[in-house]
Parts: sequence; structure tokens; C-alpha cells
Amino acid sequence: MLSESRTFEPIGIAGSGKLAQSMGRLLRERGEPVVCVAGRDAERTRLAAEFIGDKVDPVGYGELSDRASRVLIAVSDSALQDVAESLAKGVSGAGIALHTCGAKDIEELRPLRLRGFSCGTLHPLQTIGSPAQGLRALPGAAFAVSGDGPAVDWAERLVGLLDGRALRIRPEARPLYHAAAVMASNYVDALIDAAQGLLATASGEDGDRALRALEPLVRATVENVFERGPVAALTGPIERGDAGTVRLHLEALDSAPRRIQDLYRAAGVQTLDIARRKGLAAGAAERMEALLRES
Repeated sequence: MLSESRTFEPIGIAGSGKLAQSMGRLLRERGEPVVCVAGRDAERTRLAAEFIGDKVDPVGYGELSDRASRVLIAVSDSALQDVAESLAKGVSGAGIALHTCGAKDIEELRPLRLRGFSCGTLHPLQTIGSPAQGLRALPGAAFAVSGDGPAVDWAERLVGLLDGRALRIRPEARPLYHAAAVMASNYVDALIDAAQGLLATASGEDGDRALRALEPLVRATVENVFERGPVAALTGPIERGDAGTVRLHLEALDSAPRRIQDLYRAAGVQTLDIARRKGLAAGAAERMEALLRES
């Protein structure tokens, strides 16, 4: 049980952004000894420490690994290597470090590994819009973990504390895993943005009202996909093999930016693959594909 394996080695958070604050506070609320948070901007780090909890000290990166034997590094991908080098300068003994970057494995933590740290990854398969939203979104989420044995053990224990699900991702598959996460989050945002613009143009409504009009449709679609799966949930003209309607769409999109036309076609080809799996007749599928791929 978690309570039997719990350690009370001090934990430091490297980074003062949204994810760093959310993770730090959640771990504190679950009884973990988060003692300090480090960042480059002193005022932002002070505010992050206040958000995480009482008696959490704001410190510099060079101080953190001397204060804490377990370190959670929640910084951007581009900053990870520099932060690891800064942390390594303060290392005075063995410890564990986890980073929260999605596409990278543990190669960026090499400076800490050379100093005797066990290193791993703990990337939440979740989008965090603000520290407060992260407190609601992270519990129950899936987390990608990989790395050295002791680091993975700690990562999986933290996932358990958050009632989450640990996904063991092979180091060479990290970029593929992260591409899946981007498509499920950022690209959904992009599709909705494109639909919002088209609906605003078609209806004469402003962007906000167009977005609100789309909301019930988007929410029902997502619910259906996760209740029934993408194949069973698919509806619409491509699922029916209705090439006439799709041709009307493409003609109407002639006045839209080229990127929107390309997005419609690319998403349509993927939708057609789902329709084939659902049973769309071969002839209808071939005609639809030819239409979607027309230049």
C-alpha cells in the first residue's frame, strides 16, 4: 500500500509555472514533504511557493538539489537541459529527479545522472490552463513514465497518490507519444477554432456567439466518442458516403484560407478511414477519397 512505501525525503519543485504549482500543491495536500520551489524570476517563484503551501521556500536552482533529495522538474522542453545543469551544481549526494516534458526522455538530465541521481520522467497526459485548473484536472489523469528503476518507482508512486494511471513509454517512442497528446489536445483546439470562424462567417454572429453555438455539438461528440469509440460514434456525410454534400462543402470553402481547405481535406481523409472501418462500401469510399484528394 502507498502508506507502507511512503518516504519522507524532502521534495523540491524546479519551475514556477502552472504545472509546477499544481503538482507541488497536490503533492503537499496528499502529505508529501514539498519543501521548496526554484525558478529564475524571484517574484514569480515567491508567488509559486505561496500557492503550493505554507513553509515552502522560494530558492534558486543552485540551492534546490542541496535542499531536497527528490526533485520534480516542471519546466519547458527548451529550458530542461539548462535547468538540469544548474541543479547539478548544487548536488551533494544521491537523489531522484523526474522531469515533466512530454517528448524528451532522460538524456537531458545527464548532468544529474553523472552526479549520482536516478532520473526519470513524469509527463501528465492533460492540459493545464492555470494552476487552479490543474488542481482539478491532474487527479485521475494518465502520466507517461520512463527512466531509471528508482526514478520510475517514485514516479509510479506519485501517480498512485494522484489516483492516476501510469503509462510505461519506451524512450524511443516518447516523440510518438507526445504527438498523440498534441493531436488529442492542441489539434482539437485548432479544429474548433476553424469551425468557429466558418460558422461566424456563415451566420453573421460574432466569434464568441459562434463558439457558444458549437459547444453542445462538440461536447456531445466527445462524449459519444468516449462512450462508444470513434468508429461507432461517427456520423455525417463521409460516414454515409454522401459525396454530393462533401462537394458542396469544398466549393463553399473556395473562399476560405487555404489552410482551412487543407485542414478540411486532411481531416476528411482520416474520417474516411473510420467510415471504412464502420462498413462504408468500397465504391463509395473510393469516390469520396478521390473527391477529398482533388487539388
